[in-house]
Amino acid sequence: MDIAIEAPTSRHRFSSEFKKFLNWALVWVVLANIPFMAMWMVGAPPRTIPIALAGLFGLIVKRMPRAVQWCAFVAVMIFSLLSFVSGLFSLTLDSLLYSLQFFAEIKPSNSMEYIAATVVMGGILIGSWFLLKRDTNFSKPLHILLGGALVFGLVGADAAVGEGMRGHYFRPAPVGASFESAVEKSGFAARADGKRHLVLIMVESLGLPKNNQAMADKLFAYYNDSAVNARYDVSQGSSLYYNSTTAGEMRELCGRWGDYYELLNSDDAKTANCLPVQLVEKGYATQAMHSFKAPFFKRATWYPKIGFQKREFAADLEKRGAEWCGGVFSGACDRQVPKMLAENLKRAQQPTFQYWLTLNTHLPVPTQQNLNTGNCEKVSAELARDYPMICRQFSIFDDIDQALIKEITADDFPEADILLVGDHMPPFFDRHHRSQFDPERVPWLYLKAKGSQPKG
Repeated sequence: MDIAIEAPTSRHRFSSEFKKFLNWALVWVVLANIPFMAMWMVGAPPRTIPIALAGLFGLIVKRMPRAVQWCAFVAVMIFSLLSFVSGLFSLTLDSLLYSLQFFAEIKPSNSMEYIAATVVMGGILIGSWFLLKRDTNFSKPLHILLGGALVFGLVGADAAVGEGMRGHYFRPAPVGASFESAVEKSGFAARADGKRHLVLIMVESLGLPKNNQAMADKLFAYYNDSAVNARYDVSQGSSLYYNSTTAGEMRELCGRWGDYYELLNSDDAKTANCLPVQLVEKGYATQAMHSFKAPFFKRATWYPKIGFQKREFAADLEKRGAEWCGGVFSGACDRQVPKMLAENLKRAQQPTFQYWLTLNTHLPVPTQQNLNTGNCEKVSAELARDYPMICRQFSIFDDIDQALIKEITADDFPEADILLVGDHMPPFFDRHHRSQFDPERVPWLYLKAKGSQPKG
């Protein structure tokens, strides 16, 4: 008996092709972007290039073996993650890649946010391996056009969701950008005449509040004090910033836009304009303090190059009595450093430039780990209710300010000008917290000694 074999109908062929297209879209449009799309409701850096790159790679490798497709997917996810992090922390991608060598120095496991992100990314990579078992090799031109439409539609949706927040991410200094710094605007460096000490304190993630009166009222509030005003002329302002902490250090210490790795193999000519070098030439002793580890960002290497004769890092500060404070960046407790800073100046035999880079307010700020952040209502009931992580930051700022004021208003504290300045706005993950800060400027406070106290 003859059996007639019916040829596939055009409908069957269409269904098969469309199913392949859906398999492709599920991996390269949905899965490749869904963890970042989930951030749309809270805020995220723009992702035009990663979205487009995922779609392009997916089209290129769709007919290749599954192992090749999966490797391409992993590469896309790595790039997407690096791009996301660089935007979040206002780093250029090359700065972030250079910084990866220091990853072992930090403790992401101290942050539930980082743990959750690791679990999600691991799940996506595992899920993609199994999803790529399905045939994704569609060939109809119409489906290729539809894939492009999905990709560009997602790019448009990403742009629409992030409207109004673009300036909060990706802040490299543009070519020819006019320079400004707190050191320059306050007149701090001009006071280097050998008659007083100079103290520069760069405060981690100290941002300039924007349209938030509760935060504005808290910022530098402790310095509106009779004891402070009796010894110092107090002024404040704001300064333009680009990129992250080390770029902030270059801004204030070397008077230029740039980053530290540009100095690692440089000659003396490139560091001649750095403030510590200039102050050494004027007869100042120069000292740097940082509450984290010396190898991180190679500060043990480039601090001497820019003129710091003495350096103290977390291990040194802990030997002097500082407690350990936790977080992703675990180190010495900032609230105990002002006493050591004051001791340095009191025993100084010559005019001294003392620099201190704080640590504990680096995001994300946990509620425990000896940071005194567990009872944030004491700082501000409003901030504790509406902006809990900002409140935790201000709790640490309060501890630093109170400890510093206690030292600099003591009878035996030597005459010194003191400048506090933020390095960059706090890079909060969510729009709700991040939008409370000016995306372009950081605050500074200058305490100009009135000269009524004898110099130590």
